[in-house]
Amino acid sequence: MKKETSAAVKKAATQEKAENKLDYERIRTFVKSYIKEDSEKLEEIYSSAVEREVPVIREDTRDYLRLLLNQVKPVKVLEIGTAVGYSALFMAEVLDNIGEYHIDTIELDDVRAEEAQGHITEFGKEDKIHLYRGDAAEVLKTLTEKYDFIFIDAAKAQYMNYLQAVMKLVHADSVIVTDNVLESGLVLESHFLVEKRDRTIHDKLREYLYTLKNDERLETAILSIGDGVAVSVVKKI
Repeated sequence: MKKETSAAVKKAATQEKAENKLDYERIRTFVKSYIKEDSEKLEEIYSSAVEREVPVIREDTRDYLRLLLNQVKPVKVLEIGTAVGYSALFMAEVLDNIGEYHIDTIELDDVRAEEAQGHITEFGKEDKIHLYRGDAAEVLKTLTEKYDFIFIDAAKAQYMNYLQAVMKLVHADSVIVTDNVLESGLVLESHFLVEKRDRTIHDKLREYLYTLKNDERLETAILSIGDGVAVSVVKKI
C-alpha cells in the first residue's frame, strides 16, 4: 500500500512539473509577443545569424538590454564577444536616442570580426564602434578606459577571467551585464547529474555566479531572461 501511495505521489509531482513547464513556456511566448521589433537592417543581420547558428542575444534579452541602456545612459561601453556585430549595433541604435557614446567591442574569430566590421561600416558607425580583434583576455590588458557599461557575451569558460580584468576598467556605479549564465538550465543540475563533457562549463558558471553574488564590491541580480542574465552594479572599487 505504501509503495502504491509513493508511486502515485511521484506521478502527481511529475505531472505538475510538466504542467508548470508548459505554463512557463506559454508565459514566455506571450511576453515575447510584446517585444519591440528591430529596424529592418538589424533584423536582417539577426535573422542571418540565427539561420547560421551564430550566437546572438535572444529577443527577450535584447528587450531587457534596451531598458538597461535607457536607465544607465552610458557614455563608454565595452562589449566582450562581438560575433557578427549585431549586439554592438543594437546598443548603438538605442544610444543614438540618448546622447553621446562610444562602444569598444572585442572578437576573437577572424571571420566573424571581418563580417562585424563590414556591418559597422555599412551602418556608418566607424566613429562610434571600435572593434578590437583578438583574444579578449589579452585585449583587456591593453585597455585603460573606465567604462560605464560592460556587456559580457563570449566564451563562458572564461567568464571568471573576464570579470577579474573588467574590474580594473570600472568605476562606482558601472554596470556589468553577463549573458547566458544559465546555459540552457545546465547550471541548475547537480555536478554529478551533468554529462562529463559538460561538467567543466557547469562548474565554471556555478563558480562565476557564486563570485558575482558574494563579491562585496558588487550588487548582483540573476534573472531568468533569455538564457539567463546576471546584472551587477559596482558599489565600490
